[in-house]
This record gives sequence, structure tokens and C-alpha cells, in this order.
Amino acid sequence: MKRRIPYFGLALLVGLAVVLLAPMPLPAARIHSSIVIARAPGDVYAYVTTPANWPRWHPSSLAVMGATDHPLRIGEQVSEDFLVAGYAGRVLWTVTKREVPTAWTINGKIEDGGSGQVSYHLTASSDGTLFERDFDYARPNLLFVLADTFKLHRLIDAESAEALRRLKAALEGPATQAPPRMARGPSSVDGNG
Repeated sequence: MKRRIPYFGLALLVGLAVVLLAPMPLPAARIHSSIVIARAPGDVYAYVTTPANWPRWHPSSLAVMGATDHPLRIGEQVSEDFLVAGYAGRVLWTVTKREVPTAWTINGKIEDGGSGQVSYHLTASSDGTLFERDFDYARPNLLFVLADTFKLHRLIDAESAEALRRLKAALEGPATQAPPRMARGPSSVDGNG
């Protein structure tokens, strides 16, 4: 004899799935990271706003395509292949704010849905530059909020902290007196460079 799930139980499961997966206007999550880099704000700004450099310092950035060889201006776009908290995808970033050398913002749309925003704030300090990075990302439904609360936020925060450690090392490395290395040449860069 087959055992049947009572209609009430099935309806409850379907209802729960609908509630957890239904698109909702939920507040974005924010990851804030900061570090002091012993370089002038202009040097740091030029390096971090040049997409070809992203795979050199951000562990989530696998490759960039498009206008990658210079600090991007408002309206310019670049595509990035990423791996964030175990999730791989491609995002199209568009520059929405540019205040050289103190602020820069890009808004991203992920190919298979989702969005995010990255903002940089640079402040001159007695030790060089206070570099602050905010990553705001959409949380489209309650299931994502639960995953973010229990795991994703912590993983993304750790990746962001590692990115800033790598950025500091890249800009304060052996050639600290030389200008930061800017990518030139091909419009596609992979993370092996």
C-alpha cells in the first residue's frame, strides 16, 4: 500500500516554497572593508579603477573583458568572470560615479539575474591612503536571505578582506617607489598574470 502525503502537508510544502522563493523587494546586503595603503590616493585610485588589475588583487575576479587598460570613466562598461562564495558567473559593470582620486562606483548586472554595486572611497592619511570598499548585493528572496545570513555573508566578507590584503601587498611591494603597474595591450586579461 502506497503512503500518500496528506493534501494539507503538500499544500504547506508548496506554500513554504512559494514564500521562500518569491521575488521580494528586500534590502541589499553590504560588505564594508577598509585598509591603509602606503601610497598616494592618486596611485591607489588609478590601480583599483583599472579593471585589468582586478584579477591581480581580488580573489573573486577571474577575468575581465572590454575596456580594461585604463581607469574607467562614467558610462564605461566592462565584463568580469567571477567566483564569489562558490558561485561562478559573469557580470557587466557600468561606472556610475567617478571623482578622481576620492570616489568611484560601479553597478553590476549578472547574466543570469542578480545585481550588485561596488563603491571605493579613498582618503589621504598620514600613512598614505585609507581605502574603503563597499560591496552591496541584492537579496532577491527569503531563501537567499537565509543562505546569506548563515553562510554567504561570512564567505564574501572573508574574500573581501583577502582582496584588500592582496591590494596592499601589490601596491606596497618591492617597487613601492615606482608607479603601480597598469595593464596595457590586449583587452582581455586572465587571472594568471
